[in-house]
Amino acid sequence: MQEVKISPKYQVVIPLEVRESMELKPGQKLHVIRFANRIEMIPVKEIKEMRGFLKGIPTRVARERDRY
Repeated sequence: MQEVKISPKYQVVIPLEVRESMELKPGQKLHVIRFANRIEMIPVKEIKEMRGFLKGIPTRVARERDRY
């Protein structure tokens, strides 16, 4: 785990190892979410990049009788 420091302007620098492993680029947007007692940053991806990301997930779902 790496540690970062919040600047007086409330900015943080994402460590190089993390940027490279997640293939983050300058100008890329991140969603910032408060979850429980932590901050999570999730890269925003273009819809074209999302194609196929659900591949292999089972699509058979048990349905209620009135949903057939």
